[in-house]
Amino acid sequence: MTLTLGAISFDCSDALRTATFWSHVLERPLDEGSTEEFSSIGLKQPTPGAEAWLFARVPEARQVKNRAHPDLVADDRDAEVARLVGLGATALDEHDEIGIRWTVLRDVEGNEFCVSADH
Repeated sequence: MTLTLGAISFDCSDALRTATFWSHVLERPLDEGSTEEFSSIGLKQPTPGAEAWLFARVPEARQVKNRAHPDLVADDRDAEVARLVGLGATALDEHDEIGIRWTVLRDVEGNEFCVSADH
């Protein structure tokens, strides 16, 4: 049996707000019918070769640092980080280790993600 990644899922307090942010980040449209309770990107309208992103409202707030997070790669990391901050992300930290430069950010719900330079 072989497993493949079907979706990346986020718990959040406002699924539509968080999904809208990620829709702009990924430059992919929200699926029809997205609401504050549940929103998606690419679940109902798949993009070939791209995973779906799911956003579900949960009652509890984020408590601690994410144990897993998306790592995104950009041709121009600095320009991309500036674009993401303009969309509402918060830049947290810069790293240059093991031959890779990356920036740690938080989305509009406080979920961490990273953007690295194209390798």
